[in-house]
Amino acid sequence: MGIDLKAGGRRTGHKSSMKVIKTANPYNRLLIKLYKFLARRTDSKFCATVVKRLHMSKVNKPPIGLNRLAKYMKNKDGKIAVIVGKVTDDVRMLEVPKLSVCALSFTETARKRIVAAGGECITFDQLALRAPTGANTILLRGPKSRDALAHFGHSTSVNNPHPHDGVKPYVRSKGRKFEKARGRRRSCGFKI
Repeated sequence: MGIDLKAGGRRTGHKSSMKVIKTANPYNRLLIKLYKFLARRTDSKFCATVVKRLHMSKVNKPPIGLNRLAKYMKNKDGKIAVIVGKVTDDVRMLEVPKLSVCALSFTETARKRIVAAGGECITFDQLALRAPTGANTILLRGPKSRDALAHFGHSTSVNNPHPHDGVKPYVRSKGRKFEKARGRRRSCGFKI
C-alpha cells in the first residue's frame, strides 16, 4: 500500500530528540556528548540510560525531594545516588543523613543541607571521572505524578473547547465568587 498524501502524508519534520539534541543548554549538550561516548565505548547500560534521560523534556525529568532521596538510599553506604533532574529541599525532614548525590541541579537549601550533613553534591562530569560505567551508583527518579501536572495543558476557548479536558485552572480560591461563569458552565460561552 502507498501513502495517502492527501489524507495526511508522510510524517516529516519529526526527528526524535535522540537523533537531534533539542536543548539549547550548552552544559546539557556537552553532557549528552560525553555520556553518548561513554555508552558507546564502555557498553554500560547505566550510561545508555543516562543519555536517554538527558534527552528528555523537563516534564519527564521530575524533581526529587531530599526525604524521598534519603528513603531510597537507606542501608546503601558508599554508593552515589544519581538523579537526571533536580534535587529539592524538604522542610518536613529534620535531619539529613550523609549522602553522595549526583544531579543536574540542586536547590540552594538542598545543597546546603547535604553538605552540612557531611555529604557531597557532584555533577555528571565529575561522576564520569569517578564511575564511568556507573559502578556503585544508584539511578533514581522523582515522582512523575505531581500536583503541578494537573495544571498542564493548553488554554481553552470557545473555538478550542477540548484541547485537554480537565486542565486545572490556576484560581486563587475555589469559592462561589471565583471564576465560576464563562468557561465553567455551558450557559456562559463554554465549559471545561
